[in-house]
Amino acid sequence: MDQTTAPRSYAFVLLPGFSTLGFSCALDTLALANHHPSGQKFYKWRLISESGEPVRAYNGVSIEVDSGLTELDRNETLIVCAGENAGRGSTKPLLNWLRRETRKGMDYGALSSGTYTLALAGLIGGKRVTTHWEYKTALAEMLPDVIMEDTLYSVDGRVFTSAGNVASMDLMLHRVNKDYGNDIATWVADQMVYTVPRVHSQRQRMSLQSRPEVRNAKLLLALQIMENNLEDPLRPEEIAGVVTLSTRQLERLFAKYLSTSPKRYYLHLRLEKARNLLRQTDLSVTDVCVACGFKSLSHFSKSYRSAYGIPPGMEASDGKVLWSDSVHR
Repeated sequence: MDQTTAPRSYAFVLLPGFSTLGFSCALDTLALANHHPSGQKFYKWRLISESGEPVRAYNGVSIEVDSGLTELDRNETLIVCAGENAGRGSTKPLLNWLRRETRKGMDYGALSSGTYTLALAGLIGGKRVTTHWEYKTALAEMLPDVIMEDTLYSVDGRVFTSAGNVASMDLMLHRVNKDYGNDIATWVADQMVYTVPRVHSQRQRMSLQSRPEVRNAKLLLALQIMENNLEDPLRPEEIAGVVTLSTRQLERLFAKYLSTSPKRYYLHLRLEKARNLLRQTDLSVTDVCVACGFKSLSHFSKSYRSAYGIPPGMEASDGKVLWSDSVHR
């Protein structure tokens, strides 16, 4: 191997509330490559924050950085690392800096909700991207021009995005393979005791078909119908008709495999979507009510309080807004 090859450079931009697991999985993939028996230094990197001061992660750990928003080399690869409250960390100075630096033609990407920061900067319009499944609904609701994929990571030209957490390791092993070949990437994976790196197309969560408690084809179809019709929910008898069962037979399937009724399960899906939207967007309670298929605010509020112990208005104002444009400064 050519020992004179210059190491490839990465710049990690840390936003307040970033995920330490996702960041560490990405960075350690590069660091382990530098311990290859060939002795070659494959990668170098620097850590950046908006102010140049240490950045506090979502778990309270503060990470020292190398600099503030400094000028990058066009051969560097830029990665935005985020987690909770990405909207608050996506300030105007940061967004302007991202636009300026990426115009140089470098590869750039994001871990977890850093995808939203790239979207606010106007850098992923029309691109295939992914983000952590918990944030996907909010991102799709707020940014309809972005093509959301329910995958571990996505690569579209020079843009790459990851669901974060351990999926960051899959993404970076993919990049090591692209940079230096399968032998080096496999060696790094072995050092991580990660014997079967996952492909980008793998879904983030275990599919319904893979869940041991769900093996009935008609039940799986009914669940899929529910997930695809949250804004305009169908009646149980309508779902039963589509899957060619009687309403009673459908109820028996739900009781046998999921220990609940179709009505209660459907309500759970809609409330879960509502909770994500309230926590991660600046949509009003009324807008969320409509987006999740509730016919009245009173029914929505009563159902939400019963499920989560607080009214939806309190959830929306508890300071955990993730995607809000209003917090940019």
